[in-house]
Amino acid sequence: MKYSFMSFSCPQLSLSEMWALAKRLGYDGVEPRIAANHQHGIEPDINTPKRREIKRQVAESGVPLSCIATSCRYADPADVKQQIENTRRCIDLAGDLGVLRLRVFGGQIGKGLSREAAIALVADSLRAVTDQAKERGVIVCMETHDDWCHPDHVARVMKRVNHPTIAVNWDIMHPILTGKVTMDYAFQTLKPWIRHIHFHDGGKVENRLQLTPIGAGEVDHRRTLELLMAAGYKDYLSGEWIDWEPYETHLPRELATMKRYEQEIRR
Repeated sequence: MKYSFMSFSCPQLSLSEMWALAKRLGYDGVEPRIAANHQHGIEPDINTPKRREIKRQVAESGVPLSCIATSCRYADPADVKQQIENTRRCIDLAGDLGVLRLRVFGGQIGKGLSREAAIALVADSLRAVTDQAKERGVIVCMETHDDWCHPDHVARVMKRVNHPTIAVNWDIMHPILTGKVTMDYAFQTLKPWIRHIHFHDGGKVENRLQLTPIGAGEVDHRRTLELLMAAGYKDYLSGEWIDWEPYETHLPRELATMKRYEQEIRR
C-alpha cells in the first residue's frame, strides 16, 4: 500500500517541510488541500514559472503529490457553472504539476432539488470536464461525502458519466457513519471506480464527528486493507485529519497501525 497525508494535518508547514516530514515518518506522498489558507503554496492562481518550479521540486523530493484536494462541488444549480469553471482551473493546475488525481465533492443538494435531479446535475457537471481532464492527464475523483455518503448515489453518478477520467475518492468513514452501510458493501459498490482513498477513524457524538486513533472508532481499517489487498489496489490511501492532534502525535501512530494491519493480513 502507498500512504500519504493531507495538509490539514500540518497547515502551517511549507511544501518542503511537508516533504521532509513525509520522508522522516515513512509516508509515500503528500496531498495538498487548496483554498484553505494552508502554507504549502499550491493554489490555482500561481503563475506558470511557479508551477514549473514546484513540478521540478516534486521530482527532486522523491515524495509525490498523491492528489490535489479541492472544494469543487456540483449539486446546487445556484453556483454549478462557477464550480465547473473552478474545476477547470484546478485540472490545469494538476496537469501543470504532473499530479494524477484531483479530489472534488458532489456537494450539498440544492434546495428543492430531487435526488434524481441532483444525480443528473453532478454527472453532467463532471462530464463537462472530461475532455480537458483527458487532455491534461488528470483523474477527477468524487468523494463519498456530505449528501453523497451513500455509495449507491455515487455509483449512479459514475455510471451516468461513464468516462475513465471520472472516478471515486472513497472516504471510508462517511459511508459507514452517515450512509449506514457496511465496509464490504461500500467497497463492492464503488470498486470499479476507486482511484483514491481517504482514511481516518472516529464516531458520532451528539451527531458530530469525533476523530479517534485508528482502531478506537467505528471504522474497520483492517477490513479495508483486506479488501484492497485482495483486489490489488495500487493507488494511494491518504490520511485526512482536520483540526485534531499535533501532527507529530497522529501521523506516525496512524501509519504504524495501518502497516501493522498489512503485516498481520499477509501472515
